[in-house]
Formats: sequence, structure tokens, C-alpha cells
Amino acid sequence: MPNNYIHFDWAMKRLLRDKANYVVLEGFLSTLLKEDIRINKFLESEGNQNDSVDKFNRVDMLAEDTNGELLIIEIQNNRELDYFHRMLYGVSKAITDYIGLGDAYSNVRKVYSINIVYFDLGQGKDYVYHGKTFFRGLHVPEDVLQLSVRQKELFVGKEAGDIFPEYYALKVNEFDQIARTPLDEWVRFLKTGEIKNTDTAKGLPEARECLRIDRLNEKEKQSYYRDMEAIRYQKSVITTGWIEGKAEGRAEGREEGKIEGAKMKQFEIARKLKSAGVPINTIIQTTGLSEEEIGN
Repeated sequence: MPNNYIHFDWAMKRLLRDKANYVVLEGFLSTLLKEDIRINKFLESEGNQNDSVDKFNRVDMLAEDTNGELLIIEIQNNRELDYFHRMLYGVSKAITDYIGLGDAYSNVRKVYSINIVYFDLGQGKDYVYHGKTFFRGLHVPEDVLQLSVRQKELFVGKEAGDIFPEYYALKVNEFDQIARTPLDEWVRFLKTGEIKNTDTAKGLPEARECLRIDRLNEKEKQSYYRDMEAIRYQKSVITTGWIEGKAEGRAEGREEGKIEGAKMKQFEIARKLKSAGVPINTIIQTTGLSEEEIGN
């Protein structure tokens, strides 16, 4: 039943940190990353706020899997022009925060940055994007730098880029709501809050049970509805500001265009008068231009 399930962002703040519910988030991550993910624990992150007053614009979680890799999961509801930069900052901070002073570089953690965005991030036709580092030959572009045999023994991966962070961007609003794959079932849930009885993607059957609104107690329900209303209100304010700003900009642009056009006409008149040998003082009085402007 649509809209009977708790929004994923609220669930991440309140429910999915409970070890009993790890299976839901593990299912989502395993479906996205196409490998079996098991969460070991959640780590401290500056974004771990529990109240809409603190932060209802975004939600992030920093988890560690059983391989010691770090997973940043962030939800962004409203447009941010520098969001790509923040993705980079979040990964960089996680790397530096979780390596000990004096530790070997080999202790740098592999980081996955998973970003669920509800606005048009960049330009593109797809709704799920994957970013990864590649070292390609300048003279032989098809040549991708590989790890040495010894490095493969020490580190997981085949390519040198496998050590570096990977980024995922899910542009939820671009999804057409026709689920063709297990990942599509997850993206549809993220967009609509709907889990169909036929959905079998890893983690969704468990989400169907533990993320029902009717499972919340009265206090939790009130908190949930307040947070959802706060997000709705903020989106409304931002959208209104954007529309009004765009309309005002168009009006100002039209007015500036009229002024610029009138001035260009005066320049043309001044040029013709000057060519006809009319005195500068007369041209100034006629066009309203300064002597310097007429001289140009």
C-alpha cells in the first residue's frame, strides 16, 4: 500500500541503526554495490543529527562493513550547486578521521559514498551514476594501470583505482517508476515510499515489515509526521523563493534590456551627428551622453 511506509531518510535516522534492522540497509547496499555487504557498526559522523530542527535538509550515516571499508550514505532533499564538492569533502574527511596518526598509508580505508538526491544533480539521462578512479595510459588509453602481484596479495582489487573511493549518485526523481531490476525496486521505494507485494530485492521484504508506519508508537508517529511536515515546508519555501527570484530576474532583465537598447540608440545618433560635423556640445545636449562616451 503506497504511503504506508516510513520514508527512508527518517528510517535511517531512527530505525536502521538498530542492529535488528541492519538487514534492510545491508540489502540496499548489497543491491547497489552488487556484492554481499554486512554492516559491522555505525561510526560517528558530523551529520548524525536526530531532529529536524538540527538538520532536515540532509541525512547521512557512516558505517563500517565487516571488511573494514567505510560507507557514507547521504540523502539530500534540496538543491545544492556545490553538492559534488561536498561529496568529495565527506569522503576526504572520513579517510583522514579514520586513520591513526603515524599509521602506514596502507591503512587508508576504502570508502563508498552513496548519495540519494531528490533534485536535478548535474546533467544526464540516467538516474543512477557510479564514479570510480581509473589510471589510463596517455599514449595507450585502453591500458589501465593494474596492481602488482604483491599489491594484489596485500590489497583487495585488481586495478590501482580499486583502492580509491567510489561514488554513487541516485537521482531519485528521474526514475520512471517502472521497476525492471532489483535496484529499480529500491529506487521506486525511495521515490514513492511504496513496496509492492511482488518486490523481492534484497532488504525490501524486511523493510515491508519493519518500516510500516503503523508499527510506530504514538510518540514516534508524532515525531515522524512533524519531520515530514518540516521537510515539506522547507521544500515549499525554497521552491517559492526560486520561482519568485526567477520571475524577478526576468523582469529586471527586461528593464535592463530596455535601458541598454535606448543607450545604444543614443550612441548611434551621436555617431551620425558627429559624422555630420555637429559640435560636441550640441551632441551632448541632444543625446545625454558624456564627451568621453561620444569620443568613443
